Amino acid sequence: MPKHINAPGHSPALTKTHKFSMAGVAALGAAALAFTLAPGHTSTTTNEAAASTAPVVFSQQQIKDVQSSFADQLASADLKAKTFTAKKAAADAAAKKKAAAEAAAEAVAKKKAAAKKAAEKAAQERRAKAAASRSAQRARIKAAAVKTYANNLDGWIRQSLDIMSKHGIPGTYDGLYRNIMRESTGNPNAINGWDINAQNGTPSIGLLQVIQPTFNAYHVAGTSWNIYNPVANITAAANYAADKYGSMDNVNSAY
Repeated sequence: MPKHINAPGHSPALTKTHKFSMAGVAALGAAALAFTLAPGHTSTTTNEAAASTAPVVFSQQQIKDVQSSFADQLASADLKAKTFTAKKAAADAAAKKKAAAEAAAEAVAKKKAAAKKAAEKAAQERRAKAAASRSAQRARIKAAAVKTYANNLDGWIRQSLDIMSKHGIPGTYDGLYRNIMRESTGNPNAINGWDINAQNGTPSIGLLQVIQPTFNAYHVAGTSWNIYNPVANITAAANYAADKYGSMDNVNSAY
């Protein structure tokens, strides 16, 4: 709707509707004039000449009718302008409200997305922490599961029995202990330097007095290749006794 600006010394600019209204008034005036000047069928030539020279006179009612029509057209144009302005204002308000609602919805969506991302990150951190905890726990369990043995005759016999069990070599703690005490009295460095083996250059060595060829032939995987090693010596001797006698438990003298 164009703004009406009143400048000093100038009348307000007419709107398009107002111009149409004035055109209508002019048309009405022309119609009234034509009606007044139109000749009657019963008039004489003298009357026609007189009428042609007489001034045109409008009645008060005709003037009032034209004025009333012009006022009605102005009122209608003003109402239409006000209606258009009101509708435009309402449309603008609705557009602003819609934009505000969309902005609010977008803000909520962003907030939810940020919260979801934060929750996912926290969950990943918890899973990583739990995995690290389980790994550490498994390491502790594994370390605890590693069996340790005392570095003495009891520990050597028990460690040898566990190795024998893995390899299916028969024998008991009592059978091993009994033969060890008879052969070396529990000394892992004992050497027989006088028997036939010693005379042949292969003396009996260690806890169960094993000669080197026998140790080499009956050595058990996972033990030391040093014949003086207590666990290796016991295990190889038990393996030999199992092959020759069924078990070290069956040995009660030199073997």
